[in-house]
Amino acid sequence: MKGICGIALRGIQAIAVEVEVEVTGGLFSITVVGLPDTAVKEARERVRAALRGIGVNLRGRIAINLAPADLPKEGALLDLPMAVGMARAAGAVDHGGRGIFMGELALDGRLRWVRGAVPAAVLARELGAPLFVPSDNESEVALVDGVEAYSVGTLLDLVLHLRGEKPLSRIEHVSLENWNIPVDTDFADIKAQFAAKRALEIAAAGHHNLLMTGSPGSGKTLLARALKGILPPLSDDEMMEVLLVRSTAGLPFERGRARPFRSAHHTASSVAICGGGAAMKPGEVSMADRGVLFLDEFPEFSRDVLESLRQPLEDGAITISRAAGSVTYPARVLLVTACNPCPCGYSGDPSEPCRCSQGDLERYRRKLSGPILDRIDLHVAVPRLSPEELVSAGENRAEPSETVRRRVEMARKVQQERWKEFGYHCNAELPEKVIRQTLNLDSDVRPFLAETMKRVRLSGRGYSRVLRVARTVADLEGTEKIGIHHVAESLSYREGAAFGGAGWKR
Repeated sequence: MKGICGIALRGIQAIAVEVEVEVTGGLFSITVVGLPDTAVKEARERVRAALRGIGVNLRGRIAINLAPADLPKEGALLDLPMAVGMARAAGAVDHGGRGIFMGELALDGRLRWVRGAVPAAVLARELGAPLFVPSDNESEVALVDGVEAYSVGTLLDLVLHLRGEKPLSRIEHVSLENWNIPVDTDFADIKAQFAAKRALEIAAAGHHNLLMTGSPGSGKTLLARALKGILPPLSDDEMMEVLLVRSTAGLPFERGRARPFRSAHHTASSVAICGGGAAMKPGEVSMADRGVLFLDEFPEFSRDVLESLRQPLEDGAITISRAAGSVTYPARVLLVTACNPCPCGYSGDPSEPCRCSQGDLERYRRKLSGPILDRIDLHVAVPRLSPEELVSAGENRAEPSETVRRRVEMARKVQQERWKEFGYHCNAELPEKVIRQTLNLDSDVRPFLAETMKRVRLSGRGYSRVLRVARTVADLEGTEKIGIHHVAESLSYREGAAFGGAGWKR
């Protein structure tokens, strides 16, 4: 990297863009080349006004080249490096060293927040170059260790720093040792639903996908939101991955190690869920990376949206391809879904009769294909509480979320230590080869599985997922060997629990 550089974003990766400025005689004009989009071209007026405000008057024909020339540039990320390049060409600063500059300029010279500060900090650390970012981006850049970064409030502050007259304050690294997980809904406040809460605990411990089926008002959404309170905190590697995605997407920075929780409406498009568009931005499945993506009314999502989730759920990443190129975003997401057992919602309900015909039931159930259900590890029914349970359940409070979270954290630590040499964080990430070679099964488990699979229809993928869940159940129990009771509990979450046990065996 030489001279003055900005950045362009390709997925969660920042690419250095060298800004070259040439001034020649003639009528005043500013030309930008190097595949700039409209926002980059409009930066000419913002930069000229900001420079005029600090006493730098531009003259002649100004040509700005953004290299590499074949890389599309977009947004207001390049305002600041263009301003520094023009100020140097006009003789206002004598800056010949390396540096990465980013920020959107206001007409009065103030710097506004921009997305992509964390990828820029990672790039600056790799190149060993100083980074100059707007003051509003300081909190997120401070989380990247080993980078020389400076907080810039206005263009004048930066010019004075480059002249050596008034140094900028350096951004100090901040470590998030203390974290607080907000508990909106505590497990202790949820009446009964012990089977569903057990399934949530297993899902949190092993990062397993979950489908909850129940009548309206049974508490599916409440249970899903309570899941956030029992998830373990993000590790350092996971935290950096989440920061990269959030910074690329332009989401506000949230201090703490709480895992993301995203909830999408069933009218969302495949681009909103999986990402894409002209700018190839990340979708909900990537913004929920290392956290939870909650899809309520699961069968009401369009078929295209549901089928597009198959690849990221299997691979933990999603590749978006367009004519301008392709980008890959992480999508290691814990998918939590909820649905009714039928269109009216009361199939199998003991107190309300179902009004759906057999044809209605079949059409509703066909909205969820076998392959997408096969990728969901835990299928659990959530029955409505009886009047007696609603009245009396408050007398005997269940375990609080904090107690459950401690068990989940212990199970996660065991998994991280066990799979560290393979590069995995939890049981749900294990590929087929690792599962078959490393799982420690009791001698009587394989005959039990062989006999059970004569009655339970399981695909090869479903069989692997049963083993992953059994491994998580054993980790929660604190045992190294997987026994029959661990496998039996794992199988119980796949034997037709979806849609009220109406024969949906996967």
